[in-house]
Amino acid sequence: MTSPAPDASIRAAVAARAADAKLGTEIIVLDVGDIISITERFVLASASNTRQVRTIAEAVEEAMKAESGEGPRAVEGLDDATWVLMDFGDVIVHVFLAETRDYYDLDRLWSDAPVEDWQTGTGVTTPQRATGVV
Repeated sequence: MTSPAPDASIRAAVAARAADAKLGTEIIVLDVGDIISITERFVLASASNTRQVRTIAEAVEEAMKAESGEGPRAVEGLDDATWVLMDFGDVIVHVFLAETRDYYDLDRLWSDAPVEDWQTGTGVTTPQRATGVV
């Protein structure tokens, strides 16, 4: 088991709070560092329409730039805005249209990953399975 990356926890919480501020729903942070080697955290958030998907993605980018001075390495999906993926290196943010999230069901795919408490800012992970409700 690898040691937790506190910077990734902090950055994931920043992204989650930015999504929450724009009324994103079903926001979860998954600690995937022990499962895959390409990143430490996934942030998943849903939106009710494509305009809100774009708004959340913009807010996340602004918040992450304010936190670290760096924007995303890559952004995919802004054209149709049903699933926007933002790669910040140690944190990957997925902003979904609610129907798209239901269809691809990443929550189930990554259900072995501990869910991190982004709301308290403690970075504590729990062995709970990812359910979209924390």
